[in-house]
Amino acid sequence: MSTNTTNPLPAALFESLLLKLVAVLELTQRPEGTVTPQAKQAVLHATNDFKSALHQAKELAAHLPGGELLIEDQTEVIEMLTELRDRKRQQLAEFSTRTLAAAAATGANNRMEIDSMASTPFHE
Repeated sequence: MSTNTTNPLPAALFESLLLKLVAVLELTQRPEGTVTPQAKQAVLHATNDFKSALHQAKELAAHLPGGELLIEDQTEVIEMLTELRDRKRQQLAEFSTRTLAAAAATGANNRMEIDSMASTPFHE
């Protein structure tokens, strides 16, 4: 079975389950029932369509990435990723601070250079 790698759970499939179930229920709840061969065939077709879509949805859900992990393992992975995110944020904050300090120092050096040129006597 091929699964869509960009969206492992296509919403349209799961949304269609309710519509397919409603179709089965409507066919079985008709006043004339399922007495005629055509009615029986319609119910059989609608039921098989629902069963097929339900089977496909179960297969997709069973093969979701990370589904094999226990809740404790999932929690551990989430905590690890949260810690990694927090460290990266801290590194970005430190980098930003150093960049601003370096920019301020460069600006101060440029002002000192201009000031020293202004106080230097002119020689011909």
